[in-house]
Amino acid sequence: MNRAIEHLSRNRRSYFAGLLIVSMFGGAVALVRDNRAAELKQPQAIDHVVAMTVTRRLIDEHLTRHPLDTEISERCFKGFLKTLDPMKLYFTRDDFNQFAAHKDELAGKIKSGDVGFAYTVFQTLLKRIDERMQLVEQLLSESETAKYDFGTDDVFVTDPDKTVYAANSDEIREKWVKRIKYDLLTQQYVEKTPEKEIHDKLIHRYHSFAKRMHQIKNDELLEMYLTALTSSFDPHTSYMSASTLENFNILMKAELDGIGASLQYSQDDGNTIVNELIDGGAAQLDGRLKPKDRVIGVGQGEKGEIVDVVDMSLNDVVKLIRGQRGTIVRLKVLPLGAAEPKTYNITRAKIELKNSEARGEILDEGKKANGDPYKVGFIDLPGFYMDMTGARQGVPEFKSATRDVRKILDGFNQKHVDAVIIDLRRNGGGALNEAISLTGLFIDTGPVVQVKDSDGHVQHYDDLEAGVAWAGPLVVLQSKFSASASEIFAGAIQDYHRGLVVGDKSSHGKGTVQSMLDVGQSLFQVPSAQSLGALKITIQQFYRPDGDSTQRRGVVSDIELPSLTTHLPVGEADLDYALKFDHVDPVPFNTVNMVDQDIVKQLTQLSSERIGKSDDFQKVVKNIARYEKQKDRKEVTLNKEKFIADRADSSAEKDEEDEFNELNETKRPVVKKDFYINEVLAITADYLHLSKTKLATTN
Repeated sequence: MNRAIEHLSRNRRSYFAGLLIVSMFGGAVALVRDNRAAELKQPQAIDHVVAMTVTRRLIDEHLTRHPLDTEISERCFKGFLKTLDPMKLYFTRDDFNQFAAHKDELAGKIKSGDVGFAYTVFQTLLKRIDERMQLVEQLLSESETAKYDFGTDDVFVTDPDKTVYAANSDEIREKWVKRIKYDLLTQQYVEKTPEKEIHDKLIHRYHSFAKRMHQIKNDELLEMYLTALTSSFDPHTSYMSASTLENFNILMKAELDGIGASLQYSQDDGNTIVNELIDGGAAQLDGRLKPKDRVIGVGQGEKGEIVDVVDMSLNDVVKLIRGQRGTIVRLKVLPLGAAEPKTYNITRAKIELKNSEARGEILDEGKKANGDPYKVGFIDLPGFYMDMTGARQGVPEFKSATRDVRKILDGFNQKHVDAVIIDLRRNGGGALNEAISLTGLFIDTGPVVQVKDSDGHVQHYDDLEAGVAWAGPLVVLQSKFSASASEIFAGAIQDYHRGLVVGDKSSHGKGTVQSMLDVGQSLFQVPSAQSLGALKITIQQFYRPDGDSTQRRGVVSDIELPSLTTHLPVGEADLDYALKFDHVDPVPFNTVNMVDQDIVKQLTQLSSERIGKSDDFQKVVKNIARYEKQKDRKEVTLNKEKFIADRADSSAEKDEEDEFNELNETKRPVVKKDFYINEVLAITADYLHLSKTKLATTN
């Protein structure tokens, strides 16, 4: 379970703030730089200025108006150490005690621009990492490895909150012996690594981590430290460095300039690996670069020096490859299975992130009275995206989720579909105004969302455009990963009785609104030549037209389908310092009464009967029961026989990681026809039939 939870905990704070900050052309946003980076020595002047600007805006504009007191300081202290050393493998108890002497004063120090604590802690971490690497080499030597006893009942604690700092060298050694035993067992029996390769693989993995930590630069450390402070107010308030902000803007625009290759970093050998090529991208059209190839060098133009990128951070490799369309980038590549590298010149081009856009498809399902199948229009909507820069600058036809969905609906209308399904299962949110305007495609006019600010003032935001783009039956498909703007949309559709909400028991439960504040503009009152990043700050809480918040509670599905994601600890309520649920007065609105409780009860009964007869769904039910039994385990046995037996019986970690990988799959069809989607289609067909039957009876 741990690896998936680590993935989720690293990403969900950014993801449920609106969009997962992951570049399709660079994997997860990296925090490290290349191996030529200067060693961190002391805070820079700009660090002081950014820190003071961020804290001033926090005090003035955060929804809670929480003071920068000892409570925030202690939260910041705890969060920063957890970011750097979550499993308590590097810092000692003495280190912690020395750091803890300052835990009550951190917020005040940062407010005055003093970020020296971050540097003190980080320099100590680098020192401890170097010490642990010496120990690791000793423990992983062949003679030492052979002496490991895998017949004992030792356990490795996997819950960061249950681990403790080592008090002395003996406890440090014991910690790392258990860590290495766990890694050895995992490599052999989980990752199925050939035994002769395990030693070198682990050595390189540990040293690769150490090297990348030594490469961290000032802006990255500042991002970690200030985010430890900002997320102490709520989990969605964070400081973005200039590079993180750039990636955020790319996803909101759903386009960039580059070669169109998804890359990933290999911990095992320090190489940047081509994960996949984007359809229609420059690399795919060139034809030479292939998935699984290793990029070992990058040069600019036809004659620019090729820079060695082995062990360079993924973020920096991506920066070298990205560039203005029409320019040339030279890639030194080691093709899969080849012994000698090759150099490819590829001309950069505009890349549209099609899998980040709304996409539609028409499916046949069930039978009408005349024997023809129902036509169901299916829309995959991964985010409420909008080109914010284009919108501000008045660019005609700027990228917009609402505009794209309207075009798809126009096509559905032309082909006379009978119903529409909107899939929000991997939709983490996006722009508030997109949620409002997109809801307006399905309702005539009226309130879509209410917003309350820090002064308690409540305002409702309405769809003001008369008419709808789709007037027929609607099904909204959601999961526990559907958050923020997704919940505004689903909540309004449900309140208006406009459509069915189907899926996990409830959505994510993020009911807050964030604003992006450019730090440079805040500081200089004019656009800054140098990007200083941005503060993403929670300024409001939103509510449904009926007055309910979605905070923590989410939108409860009308019809729940068995799904492991319902049970994953990835909801708003699972995040540290999440704000509470509350309620405001409802606002008047006219329901359209396309869904009533009688129909919902009948649909639920019919769905339950099918699910009870479905081998696939019953397997899901059994996996959920097994997951619930296993998910709270805080430790893993280091006894080889018990470890192997547990792996044979345990699927919790694999199931959870599979769900996470499917969520982040970049190359995916509009709709993946499986037993789950088949049931959603069956519900839709039943909904069409029952609605028509009721209408005929009423008339």
